[in-house]
Amino acid sequence: MAVRFRFARTLCLALVLGTAGLAPALAQQIEPPAPPGKEQKKLPEAPAKLPKVDRSKNLDFLFGALKAAPDEASAKHVEARIWAIWIHTPSDTAALLMARAKTAVEAQKIEVAIKLLDSVIKLRPDYIEAWNRRATLYYMQNDYGRSLADIREVLIREPRHFGALAGLGMIMQEIGDEKRALEAYRKALAVNPHLEKIPEQVKALTEKVEGRDI
Repeated sequence: MAVRFRFARTLCLALVLGTAGLAPALAQQIEPPAPPGKEQKKLPEAPAKLPKVDRSKNLDFLFGALKAAPDEASAKHVEARIWAIWIHTPSDTAALLMARAKTAVEAQKIEVAIKLLDSVIKLRPDYIEAWNRRATLYYMQNDYGRSLADIREVLIREPRHFGALAGLGMIMQEIGDEKRALEAYRKALAVNPHLEKIPEQVKALTEKVEGRDI
């Protein structure tokens, strides 16, 4: 069955794909498929428990340690420290609004959570995690255009954000653009080789997009 997509959302996709360093805008208009199961509607997020922010370890050091991690346990430890830095904000007001947004999500008040995150972003537009969490909420609502726009903002500020790159791949895969999904997943793995489930997606998509090795 032929698929179509509203022109405005196509423009959002074009902006995001351009910023992420992927191929040019989608050639044809498409419409997102029916939403998958509830458990799948979630972009990669920080673990529930995070260590205290270690100011002696900057992100460059931690990303190097993440690539060099000898096993999954070590990788998860480093990954949690990276998330801790991303999530930390020196603004008490932003931290309070983020906590309220989390409570709203837990109460299934998604629109309230989005409005709270809007306020955080206006207050601290440099705060990566506010953009990232709002992208997740838009994704849960199947609003891929806005989710991609927020992912774009994350990647402008931190091109190594493996959560945003993996999320970009998930959205591209859901709308049927397997080539760009593969490119996004590969970028995510180049930063964090220990991401769960992404290697399997890369393997499957490589066979579909590039064909099997002869």
